[in-house]
This record gives sequence, structure tokens and C-alpha cells, in this order.
Amino acid sequence: MATNILLTSIMARHDPEQVEPLARFFKTGPGQYGEGDKFLGIKVPVTRQVVKDAWRQVSFGNLEECIGSEYHEVRLAALLALVEIFGHARRMPADSPLATEAPGDTLRQRCIDFYLSHTGRINNWDLVDLSCYPLLGEWLLDKDRTILYDLARNGKNIWEQRIGIVTTMAFIRRGDLADTFAISDILLHHPHDLIQKAVGWLLREAGKRDGESLRNYLVPRYKTMPRTMLRYAIERFPEAERQAWLKGEICKNDN
Repeated sequence: MATNILLTSIMARHDPEQVEPLARFFKTGPGQYGEGDKFLGIKVPVTRQVVKDAWRQVSFGNLEECIGSEYHEVRLAALLALVEIFGHARRMPADSPLATEAPGDTLRQRCIDFYLSHTGRINNWDLVDLSCYPLLGEWLLDKDRTILYDLARNGKNIWEQRIGIVTTMAFIRRGDLADTFAISDILLHHPHDLIQKAVGWLLREAGKRDGESLRNYLVPRYKTMPRTMLRYAIERFPEAERQAWLKGEICKNDN
């Protein structure tokens, strides 16, 4: 069997001194959202460099092995490699194991199928945020987006729900804000702060594109939405206006 260069390369970067700080940062203690996850102590820039050097030699079998790893960084490497494969599918390097497996659009579809069939392994906020919109979001630019609404409403966990909203970043970057606002409504009163932060973040990004649309969205909702969500959403507003929102002093006639 051929060596899984992605797995061997990432395992070789193990840094014992960073294991505990990363485990603490990603909340792996009892009852925390990352409970039980294991780390190699590899920071994201190092993982990105490993992926940059290795992704051309990666097969779906290699990705399967990596996404199933008990180690957080190995799963992240699999997802980042998948993003690279998806992005290069229509111009796959000739030396890649995937070059002869499928033409570009078929390979892109395989990447999406792989991603959606492994959401159970995409189980922390960084794994979601670094993969969903450059992969699933790009795929859905010209397609039906019902799957995102399904994930937001019926996701098996907060990570699938987070995929539902964060994926819309790809649309925001092209000035398409409707799905962000609609999916935010689905998650508007979600109890978990990681969803509240994600929704607020995406609303803020939408507001950077169209501040009036964000303000119009917030006016009938801001007094009942979670405070964390509101704070994230209005973070880029002028300070005086931001304080008015926080104090509940905004009314329809103000916008």
C-alpha cells in the first residue's frame, strides 16, 4: 500500500509542548464542546504548509484515513487538502493520484460528497470555518441551497448547524446576502454561544457589504436576539450607534 504522505507528514510535526495549550484552547475538558478531542500540538500555519506540500499526492483513500483520525490536526489536514483538491479539480496536476480518477466537475462532486458524508468528523469550530465556505459554499454558488437550511434546522449537532450558516460566507463575498439573513432567522434564538457567535459574525460580514440591509434586518429582531449575537453583528458600527443598539434605543424610524 502506498504511503499516506499527508498523514506521515502531519504526524512528523508533533509538538508535545503545544498539546496542552491547544487542548485547552479548543475546550476539550469534561462537559466542554470539544470534550475528548486529542491534539498533536500543531498550529494551523504549520498544518497549512504540510497540506500545501502534500495535497497533490493525496487520494480519497488517504483522506478517509485522515478524516477518521483521533487527532484534531490530522482531520484538519484532511479538510484543507480536500479544499485544495476541490479548488484545483479542473486543472488537476498530472502527478496527482486523482488526475485520472475523474474529470474536473465529477471530481468536484466527489469532494462535496466526501465532505457531506463526513460531517460527523468535522467537530469543532475551526474544522467547520476553514472548510465549509471554500468548499460547500463555492459548490453551491450556482445551485439549490436547500441543504444549508436543512443543516441549520435539523443538523445533528451544533457543528452541522454552524456549517449551515458559515457556508454563506461564499455568497456574501459575491454580494448575495439573502441566504445569510434567512438562515440567521432559523438560528436566531439558538442557545449555544458558538452558534450565536457564528450568526453574529456572518451578519456583520453581510453588513460590510450592505449596511442598510443589516440594519433593516436587525430592527425588528435585535431586542430579542441573544446579546452575543447582537454584539458580533454590530461590531463594525460607529461607536455611538453601537451603544444605541445595545441600549435598545433604535426604532424603525431611525433607519
